[in-house]
Amino acid sequence: MNTSPPSGAAPAGAGRAEILSGLFASMVIQQTNMALMFLGKMPHPQSGQSLQDIDSAKLMIDQLEMLELKTRGNLDPREERLLKQSLTSLRMAFVEAVDRPTTAPEAGANTTSTDATAPSGGETGPTTTPEDESHKRFSKKY
Repeated sequence: MNTSPPSGAAPAGAGRAEILSGLFASMVIQQTNMALMFLGKMPHPQSGQSLQDIDSAKLMIDQLEMLELKTRGNLDPREERLLKQSLTSLRMAFVEAVDRPTTAPEAGANTTSTDATAPSGGETGPTTTPEDESHKRFSKKY
């Protein structure tokens, strides 16, 4: 365990700080992806099916928030920005998942967003489009 990584594992000239920064980014991205999977925003990598487990997603978000708090002042700007952006997108996805507990609206949101851009599909769109559009405007502000 105390051995250094093989020379092929790290880029030439990468110091310990760069390697640790990469590991930090990898951990944040892994936690973010797990939370997105639990929010039903990404399919499970093995089954390919979407699932929704709000409690597990909240745990992942809470862990990233703890990491943000405990590392405050000790991260370089890129690490800090990655963590902040990840938390912001996860919080927005969490609010959306709590407001719409089923995984079906995700697929519906994709189809209604294309309907919203096409002005000719107005017969069935007005009942769902304003709701989706207002939600999209809400998420774009952040």
